Amino acid sequence: MMTTVSKTIDIKEKTMNVFTYFARPEHISDQFEERVGMTVVPMDVKAGMGVGTTFRVIGDFDGKRLEWDCETTEFIPEKRVAAKMIKGPFKKWKIAVDFESLGEKETKVTMTVNYDMPFGPLGAIMDKAKFAKIAEKGMETALYRVRGLLEGNGSIPVYITLDAYRKLLAEKEKMNNAPVSTVLTKILEKYSQVEAVKN
Repeated sequence: MMTTVSKTIDIKEKTMNVFTYFARPEHISDQFEERVGMTVVPMDVKAGMGVGTTFRVIGDFDGKRLEWDCETTEFIPEKRVAAKMIKGPFKKWKIAVDFESLGEKETKVTMTVNYDMPFGPLGAIMDKAKFAKIAEKGMETALYRVRGLLEGNGSIPVYITLDAYRKLLAEKEKMNNAPVSTVLTKILEKYSQVEAVKN
């Protein structure tokens, strides 16, 4: 029996910038509350985090540690990114994030998770309704935090300021929307060339 949990939020930011943030699964884990303790570790990264990219999700749900491996199944720039569990405790687990441009600087984001709780010890330990509530609350909080971050009034990941992130997105646009990691690498290469000339 599949359970669907879905949450929608409007973010006052260009769809491209919102998509760029969500396209990195580890960014999303930054936004989950500490008590959920969600960590996402990229394993095998395909071009631009596209289809075929695999990553491990490690979550602490109500004191129960769950781990599962996922694979990106859809990657449509500025429209949709989706992944499914390829190994882990659920019978089935899928996530999709859909993006809809509502204007120059407004994007509707819908995050949907479909899962089927396992039978056996884990299914018995974890109450289905309770798990759905935890998942829903976690998704809602994550979406609010991402909105705060992208609109510039929320907490920012400690490793990058909003100003630096915006400059990075501007460079990304100049480089035909290359992945953020590629843009960062180029910037660092340029920086080390400048440093070498100085020395």
